[in-house]
Amino acid sequence: MATDETSPLLPTPELDSSIDNDNTMSSTLLWKTGAVFGATAVGLGAFGAHGLKKSISDPHKLANWSTAAQYQLVHSVALLVASNNPVAGALFTAGMTMFSGSLYALTLDTERFRFMGPVTPLGGLCLIAGWLALAFGKRGAGTRWPRF
Repeated sequence: MATDETSPLLPTPELDSSIDNDNTMSSTLLWKTGAVFGATAVGLGAFGAHGLKKSISDPHKLANWSTAAQYQLVHSVALLVASNNPVAGALFTAGMTMFSGSLYALTLDTERFRFMGPVTPLGGLCLIAGWLALAFGKRGAGTRWPRF
C-alpha cells in the first residue's frame, strides 16, 4: 500500500484487505472449532448416558461425565458467538479442553489420570475469563458471521 498525504495513518479494511482476511480466517477457525466441540459434546453426552453406564456404576463419576458434556456443549455455543473475539475464543477453547477433558479422563480412570485433578479448576478459570473477555472485549460494528 503506497502512502501519500491523503492516506490514513492506520490501515482500513478498504485499503488493506489482509486485515479482513486475517479476521475472517481466525473467525472461521473459531467457528469450526466451536462446531466440532459441539458435535463431540453431544456424542460424549450420549455415550455417558448410554454406553458408559455399562462399565461405570459410580453415580458421582457419571454425574461428572454429564457435567463435562454439559459445559462443553454450552461453551461450544459460546465459542460460536465469540468467533469474532479471538481472546474469548482461545479462552473458551482452552477452558473446554482442560475442564471437560480432565473430567472425562478422571471419570474413565481416576488413578491413571489423578495428575489431571488440578487441571479442572484451571479450565474453569479459563471459561470464566472467556465470558469476561466476551463481555469486555471489542465488539465489531455489525458483527459478521464467518464466511466458509
